[in-house]
Amino acid sequence: MNPKRILVTGASGCIGHYISESLIQETEHELYLLVRNPDKLQIDYQSRPGITVVRADLRDIERVGNLLKTIDVAILAATAWGGSQAVFDVNVIKTIRLLNLLDPAVCEQVIYFSTASILGRDNELLKEAGELGTDYIRSKYDCLQRLSKLAIAPRITTLFPTLVLGGDANKPYSHLSSGLPGVAKLIDLIRFFKADGSFHYMHGRDIAQVVRFLIEHPPGPSEPRQLVLGQAPITVNEAVEEVCAYLDKKIYFRVPLSPWLADFFILLFRIQMAPWDRFCLRYRHFTYQDPVNPATLGLPNYCATFSDVLKISGVQKKQLTAKNE
Repeated sequence: MNPKRILVTGASGCIGHYISESLIQETEHELYLLVRNPDKLQIDYQSRPGITVVRADLRDIERVGNLLKTIDVAILAATAWGGSQAVFDVNVIKTIRLLNLLDPAVCEQVIYFSTASILGRDNELLKEAGELGTDYIRSKYDCLQRLSKLAIAPRITTLFPTLVLGGDANKPYSHLSSGLPGVAKLIDLIRFFKADGSFHYMHGRDIAQVVRFLIEHPPGPSEPRQLVLGQAPITVNEAVEEVCAYLDKKIYFRVPLSPWLADFFILLFRIQMAPWDRFCLRYRHFTYQDPVNPATLGLPNYCATFSDVLKISGVQKKQLTAKNE
């Protein structure tokens, strides 16, 4: 198969690191890694020829317009998280501008990263995400609605990651992975509560596997081009049980944490909650139809169980079971 010219935006982020590393090590494609600060790239991008680091800001994307017109596959993983103006400027206006600079006659596929937070359990847009979501969530909601109007729209494959895990000594940690060791240390309290909720998760290395598969096997005319990325759903209670089994902690009893009890704790401790946080607390089941992961594509999963999550996230059994019961 002939090498493709592939652009990766957000290459210095958690997901971007895994995608870039996978493409460097597992393919011979010609890669263009677009980053604001090359010093943040912790992967060995000099390990083979055909890799170019493009120093550019998405807010000044016109500066690389000539390069964009030669790209065969564009992987758009860059995102802005905070600051209202910057979020909408990067996640909506400049992302749309980048898509318009691609040549539909040349570009075979755009792999655009959105977020599963803007979808309901039926995989359709969740109106509360557009009304109550954070700036980041509302920007992703807004951008998705604009994609169908673009000339490049038939070539766009939209990915909706669920909870993202990842990070190590050579890659930035995701928000979830960076907090897991702290959560594990609270298991002595958490294990005695039951909560009604469920979710999906997916590791950055597994996301990279899916992306690499899509590059070589783009969806056909009759195949879906909007894919939720996640392992099989797991309930909150199942996750707690897996954590306890991993850490050799016994569960003697469990008190149901009902919505009214949660409201009591919020009131008691004067916890400030944004409208989106309060909605999430009541919505509880962030699950989706037909989630895609390496196993659904016939590939091996890197992180399929919650025990894998703990191990990969650096939660050490020895440190947390010093006082075994």
